[in-house]
Amino acid sequence: MSNLMEIVKGRKSVRTFDGKQISDEHREMLQKYIKEINNPFDIPVEFVFLDAKEKGLSSPVLSGEQLYVAGKVAKKPYADVAFGYAFEKLVLYAWSLGIGTVWIGGTMKRELFEKAAELKEGEMMPCVSPLGYPAAKRSIKENMMRKGIGADARKAAQELFFENEWEQPLNIAKDMEEVLEMVRLAPSAVNKQPWRIVWKDGVYHFYEKKDKGYDKEQTGDLQKIDVGIALCHFVMGLEEQGKSPKVTISDPGIRVPEAVDYIASVNM
Repeated sequence: MSNLMEIVKGRKSVRTFDGKQISDEHREMLQKYIKEINNPFDIPVEFVFLDAKEKGLSSPVLSGEQLYVAGKVAKKPYADVAFGYAFEKLVLYAWSLGIGTVWIGGTMKRELFEKAAELKEGEMMPCVSPLGYPAAKRSIKENMMRKGIGADARKAAQELFFENEWEQPLNIAKDMEEVLEMVRLAPSAVNKQPWRIVWKDGVYHFYEKKDKGYDKEQTGDLQKIDVGIALCHFVMGLEEQGKSPKVTISDPGIRVPEAVDYIASVNM
């Protein structure tokens, strides 16, 4: 992928597709890229392509989709964060090819998708996404849905990024402005943006600010998935700058409010 910032800024969730299958060339490129996707937690995430008509799959929030991709991961600590990180890499790459996606976690007949993806005991399939070319015009249904969740709105940087302690706004260094903007623009379930970052002693610590109803046995913690997405944007942004970030799990002991979970830290 070239110019990650342009991809992140330009990428929108797509729910209205043109009804055409993606080209053989693009499908091959996606399949090749999937084999290269990893995550900092070394938890394998398996991707499965599912033909919508062949498998009888659909979602009431979509139209014109012909192909889905499902992600599967073993149920274990940090599986949801790893899933979000890995699945977002695929989402960004697809957009760089002109292929639209949208994270689908609930608006589907889950049992049908899990059967089609051959989900095994001990695995979970937190989300799927359609893969297709966006229609020339969004459906009325999609426009109403985007408006309802405030899809294009984002929290201000001072609400997300802190320095040394919780809710002390970060004085953002110039070389980090673009990277943190990519984090701010990351997608999340109903646009909750549950990630928070505290910078301390040169290390960026990621947290999950939890809302009720997003942590489920069958799908994992959807908001931890969102933090994985934000972490993906952060690490990929640093890598594009030629840096070699290292993700670790070492809670710095910063005092945080209730319903906030430490997730991971990034050293430069």
